[in-house]
Amino acid sequence: MEKNIYSKLDNFIDAIKKNNHIEMDLYDHHNVKRGLRNKNGTGVLVGLTKIGSVQGYTMDGDVKVPVDGKLLYRGIDLKSLVHGFQSEGRFGFEETSFLLLFGYLPTAEELDDFKGLLNENRILPSGFTENMILKIPSKDIMNKIQRSILVLYSHDEDPDSIELENLILQSIKLTALMPTIIAYGYQAKSHYFDNKSLYIHTPVKSYSTAENILHMIRPDNKFTKTEAETLDVLLVIHAEHGGGNNSAFATNVISSTGTDTYSAISAAVGSLKGPKHGGANICVANMIKDIQENCDYKDKEELRKYLIKIMDKKAFDKTGLVYGMGHAVYTKSDPRAVLLKEKAYELALEKDELDEFELYSNIESMTKELFIERKGPNAVISANTDLYSGLVYQMLNIPKDLYTPLFAAARIIGWCAHRVEQILSDPKILRPAYAFVKKDNLDYRKLDDR
Repeated sequence: MEKNIYSKLDNFIDAIKKNNHIEMDLYDHHNVKRGLRNKNGTGVLVGLTKIGSVQGYTMDGDVKVPVDGKLLYRGIDLKSLVHGFQSEGRFGFEETSFLLLFGYLPTAEELDDFKGLLNENRILPSGFTENMILKIPSKDIMNKIQRSILVLYSHDEDPDSIELENLILQSIKLTALMPTIIAYGYQAKSHYFDNKSLYIHTPVKSYSTAENILHMIRPDNKFTKTEAETLDVLLVIHAEHGGGNNSAFATNVISSTGTDTYSAISAAVGSLKGPKHGGANICVANMIKDIQENCDYKDKEELRKYLIKIMDKKAFDKTGLVYGMGHAVYTKSDPRAVLLKEKAYELALEKDELDEFELYSNIESMTKELFIERKGPNAVISANTDLYSGLVYQMLNIPKDLYTPLFAAARIIGWCAHRVEQILSDPKILRPAYAFVKKDNLDYRKLDDR
């Protein structure tokens, strides 16, 4: 019966295509900012924020002038933030979370209290793991995260309240629980779909977020200090990226309706799953595998030739894209990629994988050169965070299934911060306009007359 229904749907495909296609020239005619972008590539201003700032160029009239990229968290340069906690030998994701949520750097006592709140809330509600994760495993962990977040609504005594104290409490609980949901979702997927042993490890209260993730996803619970520090940096650089990134904007759109935290954050997870957003790091991993299988990548000339084939749409996925290169805002450099490259080199030294590191570094430098050859001497392109995050995940022996979920584990605090800001500052519902462009209006006809 089901096959019958699907075969009948085939008859409607042409009609669906015809009735849902909008001609490109109509967007120009109606002055529609496609992708909420101006013609010069800058973003359409739709809101204000004090949380994060992404700076990748300056404007000279209508012309974008490339500059070295900066990412500010509550006005603090990301590089100084990372180098700051690293110089003091500390993990940084917890204080970064505090900074984004409360707007300032915590004192030692405040940081300890905040860590305590996170650690007290890492355990899922009674029966949740069995009933919500293990009994209904998902092939895709991002979908498992969405479902789990929505189910947590039922375990909240006051889920719909948007009072400030409740919003902060929900934000802390969700940030604390996300690594546990991800780890258990991965273990369920690995067991039921990949026929591997099932490991459910309880979070350790004395561990940082990064340490707990490695503890819960690895069968033997073991990890090195460098591994944990590297994952911590990954979490920090993914925690926030301004109000205009797709998932943060989705959070603002949903939050502007006055709905609950769980609905808003699950929508953000759905946004991040997309290959044009958080799923881009998977594309990098797949591209690297293709390069390794199809050319002698240790020979720089051979690698260069293969990159040309990729750019000419003759190799890999034939899109012409070198994944991990280029960004919508950053021009000369992506500060996240710069920081991650530093940590990736440290990890490569520890794991004796400098050849692998050199492959990624060569892809970065050669793509820059090829871009100038093709576009002219003033053309600029830089590595984005997805290039080196893929390398780091690989060296950490983190499976591809967890690349985007770990992005979500980091970004959830940024989403929560934007939700709080949206509700406190701009409670008006977001409701942009769409122009109706169907040329011919139809008259209703009775069923027998059609």
